[in-house]
Amino acid sequence: MTKLHTERKPLDPEMFDPVCPSPLVPFRVGDKWAPLILRCLQDGPRRFSELRVPLRGITAKSLTLSLRRLERDGFVVREEYEGTERRVEYALTPLGRGLLGPLDAACEWTRDHWGELIDAQEASAREDG
Repeated sequence: MTKLHTERKPLDPEMFDPVCPSPLVPFRVGDKWAPLILRCLQDGPRRFSELRVPLRGITAKSLTLSLRRLERDGFVVREEYEGTERRVEYALTPLGRGLLGPLDAACEWTRDHWGELIDAQEASAREDG
């Protein structure tokens, strides 16, 4: 292992609450996993396996697709490292880092309006059902 890996704090497996308000945020960047992936990368590069720890509900296929979309859109960069232990890491680009502030604002707004959002979804479900 390189020095970089030993000094990096692991991602908290409980980073995202199972009842996290992210599905209620009124705007999307990419897909439903994208904002969570951006949060995982906010403190520095991460390997695929590291990202799966707090994103326990995501499949490998969905994580791969989300990372590819974020890379395509210029928010994430994929770095391959050769050597005795080949590894791939994902990191935020400056464009991706620029989304963290708006994500903070959206999360705060969602927390402030949580009850209203739940009420609206429940009302809509009753109308549809």
